[in-house]
Amino acid sequence: MPENPTAAAPIRILLADDHALVRRGVRLILDSEPDLDVVAEAADGVEAVAMARAHRPDLAVLDISMPRTTGLQAARELALIQPALRILMLTMYDNEQYFFEALKVGASGYVPKSVADRDLVAACRAAMRGEPFLYPGTMTTLLRNYLERAQNGEPLPDKAVTAREEQVLKLVAEGHTSKEIADILFISAKTVERHRANMLQKLGLRDRLELTRYAIRTGLVEP
Repeated sequence: MPENPTAAAPIRILLADDHALVRRGVRLILDSEPDLDVVAEAADGVEAVAMARAHRPDLAVLDISMPRTTGLQAARELALIQPALRILMLTMYDNEQYFFEALKVGASGYVPKSVADRDLVAACRAAMRGEPFLYPGTMTTLLRNYLERAQNGEPLPDKAVTAREEQVLKLVAEGHTSKEIADILFISAKTVERHRANMLQKLGLRDRLELTRYAIRTGLVEP
C-alpha cells in the first residue's frame, strides 16, 4: 500500500535520563508508536541542552533529577534557546510540588516513572497539542491538597522543598554545621542530615557546594 503523502511527520523526541536502563525502557515505549520518534538521548541536563541544539526535536522528555544540570534547570535553558520546544518532566516523585515546578520552567507537566508505561504516550501527545498534562490521579491529589491548605490558611506550595527543608538549606548555605543547625532549629543532627540527603536527591544535586549554589539562585542567601 503506498505511503500517504499527507501523513504528518512523527514527533521528534529528545529523551534525557541518567539511567541507561530507564532510557531504554522509555524509548521502547515511545518508539513503538508510529507518531513518536526518539531522535536523541542524553544522560544529564548539560548533554540534553547540547542534543537539543544539535537535533532540534519537537519535544524533550527530561528526568527531573540528573547530574551536572537537573532536568528543571535544563528545561529553563531550553525554554530560552528553543521557545517552540515542548517539554515534559519525568520524576520518581509523585507530588504536586513537582507539577507546579514543571509548569514554572515551561514544561507541559510531569509524568511519574511509575506510570510511564501507561501515561507517557498520552502526555507526549497532549504536550504537542499545547495542553498541560494531568496524569490520572493528579487532579484529585491537587484538589484535595489545595482544599486542605485553604482550610488551614496555608499557601499552595510552589517550591520543590518543604518549609523545614528550606530552613535547613538556608543554614547549610550560610556555612553552619549539622550540629549548629540542629541547635538553631531544635531538632537532632541526624534529622538535619536526613533533610539534607532528601534535598540532594530531590533536586538532583551532589554536595554541600551545589546546595549552596541552589540557595543563591533561589534567593535564600546572597552570594
